[in-house]
Formats: sequence, structure tokens, C-alpha cells
Amino acid sequence: MRIALTGATGLAGHAIAAHLAGLGLDVVTLGRAPSPLELPHVTWTLGERPRVACDALVHCAFSHVRGRYRGGEGGDPEGFLRLNRDGTLRLLEALPAARVVFLSSRAVYGDFPPGTRLDETMTPRPDTLYGEMKRAIEAEVAARDGVSLRSTGLYGPPAPRRLHKWTAVFADFAAGRAVPARVSTEVHVEDLARAVALCLTRATPPLLNVSDIVLDRRDLLEAYAALTRTGGRLPERGDAAAVNEMDCGRLRGLGWAPRGPQGLQAALAEMIDATAA
Repeated sequence: MRIALTGATGLAGHAIAAHLAGLGLDVVTLGRAPSPLELPHVTWTLGERPRVACDALVHCAFSHVRGRYRGGEGGDPEGFLRLNRDGTLRLLEALPAARVVFLSSRAVYGDFPPGTRLDETMTPRPDTLYGEMKRAIEAEVAARDGVSLRSTGLYGPPAPRRLHKWTAVFADFAAGRAVPARVSTEVHVEDLARAVALCLTRATPPLLNVSDIVLDRRDLLEAYAALTRTGGRLPERGDAAAVNEMDCGRLRGLGWAPRGPQGLQAALAEMIDATAA
């Protein structure tokens, strides 16, 4: 199986590329720059029709204001949609026979009351342009018998020459600055990569939630402080009961099992080492 992968220089795409290549699959990356993994590469940008032959497409590329997903359109919503929504549709049209795995987002669910457990049977009601855009692409992917992975926040070692997602939070904590309270849902990026591989090798439903732990920022910083012997101002504990967790029963039923809370400590050590290198 030859797999075309977009976004291979980002956090998700890099981990997915490494995982698929490690399984012995034939991976070709599509993007402006080649992967640090030195895989076969085709120069391409969102909005273009790529010149590549493949059996499957894993689409992770996303154009946005740096550091922002919701609100990633900045001051240019039309350009945001032209690149991400319309550019993705053009990509799908160029590869009509490919099995598609699309990296979507929990943002598709949108405005549900705090504490709602989210599952794939719910009717989405996205409340951001980002969520609306992802939902529109999901519909096109489903029409092609592909699968969309609604991923929560991703953590793990960054791609080479990139910073990990909590770099600024750890820096503020170490400097004694106040860090706001927050509770989030997270999944390790390598667990996402394993979900992608599963979707490439067997039949799956068209929508799959991908999430793992509920993480209070206070617990995150306590773990960081223990690893680095750093002191700082711990935030107040957040309201975990207000978090809208995603139900991942569908994906788990296919044999997927994420690393859980016990995997966070090892991942933090990797992330800290990667930043220091």
C-alpha cells in the first residue's frame, strides 16, 4: 500500500509518518518541505492538485494563524476557507481512488452544555469557523467511504526543530508567572498515529472520536516540577465535571487502546529532553 501523507512536518503528521514507515508501509509526503524522516516527497501546497499516485491519503495539513486552531482564520476567514476547505476538496478530487483518513477535530461538536459526553451519533453544532470547516470536509470524506478522526488535543515529543505544546506554560511556571487554571482532554500523538494505521488496514465507521485523558493543568505542572525540580506558582484546580469528554467506544471496539494517565509521565520526560536538545 502506498500512502500519501500531508502535513508531515507538524506534530501529528510527523508522528503518523514515523509510525506508518515503522510498519513497513510505503509513505510519500506531500507538502512545502520534506519530512525530517527523509521519506519520498512531492512538493505541494493546499489548493494545488498533487502529482502523485497512491492507494490511500492521510490528510493532516492545515493552514492557520500560528498557535491557533479555533480562531485560526485570524482576520481572513475567506482565505482560511479557500485554503483549508476548498483546498482539501481539490486534493480529494485529484485522488479519487484513494482510501481517505482525515484528521478532524472535537471542535466539530461545538456548543454542547458543560459535562456532556460526546459521541459520534450526535448532530454536530460547531460554533467556530474551524469546526464548521472540519465538519464540511467530514461530509465529503464520508461520501467517499473514508474516515474522519475527531481528535482532541495532542501531546507528545515535537517534530524536529519544533517546540512542544506546553513549552510556554512550562516557561511561565518556571519563571514564577501565574498560569491560568485549565482542564483539557488530551491524547498522545503516537496513539493518534496508531488509530490512523488501524483505519488504513481495516473497515471502520466514517467517524471516530480519538481522546484519552482528562488533564488538569495543576497536575501537569506538578509532574513537570517533580521531573525538573522546578518551583513555581501552581494554578487552582479546574472544574473537571464541566469538561465535555468524547466517548471513544467505537475506536476502542476496533482494538485501539491508548496509554492512559500512566503514559503522561514518560511523555513529559521525552518532551522536556526534546526541548533541551
